[in-house]
Amino acid sequence: MHTTIISNAQLLQHWQGQRNLTRRVIEAFPEPDLFNFTIGGMRPFSAMCAELIAIAVPSLQSITSGKIEKLDEKPTFQSKEELLKQWDADTAKINELFPLISEAQFQKNFVLFGEYDLKIQQHIFYFIDNEIHHRGQAYVYLRALGIEPPYFWETL
Repeated sequence: MHTTIISNAQLLQHWQGQRNLTRRVIEAFPEPDLFNFTIGGMRPFSAMCAELIAIAVPSLQSITSGKIEKLDEKPTFQSKEELLKQWDADTAKINELFPLISEAQFQKNFVLFGEYDLKIQQHIFYFIDNEIHHRGQAYVYLRALGIEPPYFWETL
């Protein structure tokens, strides 16, 4: 017997909720600190965002097309405004691409970026977990800057 714990639509809603919260964290940063502030050798949050951008849409494009591309974390933005514009465009693209993955595909292996051979569902969980991890680092930065971050449970 097959039991579904979470639907594809619910998983997408969860991911987009996490992205919504990350967007509010980006908004909370003063622009210079978004690009320059670090603690303990960690990267600036803008570099972490460049990683998240390099993973989300390119991964879904690869999964849905079957075309393998290399990971390219070079930032596509030079300002906070450009980062937020890219974030919003990617959010829309995720909504477009995610439904193209069938329920059966989630259980199939896929070699993402030509390196990471996991089930597609494991890749999706990694995208979400990695974003939460980096957002946690950003919370530390914001608190160190004397800025109250958004509540972590407010994902919608």
